[in-house]
Amino acid sequence: MKDSMQAKLGQLVRRLDEIDVALSQESATDDLDQFRRLSRERAEIEPLVLGFRDFQSASNDLATAQQMLSDPEMRELAEEEESSAKRRIAQLEEHLQRLLLPTDPNDERNTFLEIRAGTGGEESALFAGALLRMYMRFAERRHWKTEMISESPSDLGGYKEVIVRIIGHGAYSQLKFESGVHRVQRVPETEAQGRIHTSACTVAVLPEADEINEVHIDPSEIRVDVFRASGAGGQHVNKTESAVRITHLATGIVVECQDDRSQHKNKERALKVLAARLKDAQMRAQQQQEATTRRSLVGSGDRSERIRTYNFPQGRVTDHRINLTLYKIDQIMDGDLEELSRALTAEHQAEQLASLAETA
Repeated sequence: MKDSMQAKLGQLVRRLDEIDVALSQESATDDLDQFRRLSRERAEIEPLVLGFRDFQSASNDLATAQQMLSDPEMRELAEEEESSAKRRIAQLEEHLQRLLLPTDPNDERNTFLEIRAGTGGEESALFAGALLRMYMRFAERRHWKTEMISESPSDLGGYKEVIVRIIGHGAYSQLKFESGVHRVQRVPETEAQGRIHTSACTVAVLPEADEINEVHIDPSEIRVDVFRASGAGGQHVNKTESAVRITHLATGIVVECQDDRSQHKNKERALKVLAARLKDAQMRAQQQQEATTRRSLVGSGDRSERIRTYNFPQGRVTDHRINLTLYKIDQIMDGDLEELSRALTAEHQAEQLASLAETA
């Protein structure tokens, strides 16, 4: 283990001792906010400290075994102990490296999922509908709640654009690598000659701000327009101006919401989407400033890049960022995204480990 990593872990050992002393004081609960903050910090540090102590213990076992090698009578046992200690040290070092990886503060947040039809006309809109169903089924498998925010249906039952709020623990962490261009290759239902068409949709995954106030929205910088809802809705449609369009003048971001009959609720939802988009823009600006030459496709979230291809005739899904091809397109389109999600997360962690090794 590198000296810099051991020094960092040594600091955490000392910090844990400081926290334990503070929490053991009779006055520890006088300030409940401080008590909760220290308790959370302790919960985050303890696994690292325990792992480091195990590492130190294994290192001591290795040193003892190597000392025993000089004794002919103990040599065979010492070699076994040395080999076992080395394996244990390697496992613990990898475990500690992963625990030291920086965590994304947005991982546990709810998320806004936006799908927009791209090249391919009506076929692209139909594919947008298929992607929406895929993500809704994935959310259902995870026992997450979903809430339709905005939808713009196409003539044949797809979507020109659709925005859904997904509510659930870790929703953003599970979906954040879905941002990008999704390409489909299949024979459209409208194709009489049986020719394969290629079309694409853009997916954007935005972490929800805890509160609108987390992202400052100056009322003087937005324009709120109300209009009559369009689409399905029976007699209610076009009778009341319940739909809301909010334009953020400083950035040009426009958000529409017309799913609810209440103008107030539509405005509230539209403001949440606007806050998420502004937060996303802030995050991307910060990421660009911090970007290095080791910038990963997985972590970049560049929406101009084709990230995945769904080839229906061959029954395969290929994620181009990690060169992973799975021949289970039916299961994936039915929301079975676990294997893709795990592989993308593992690749992202590998990139983080490589960066950690370079800077350590």
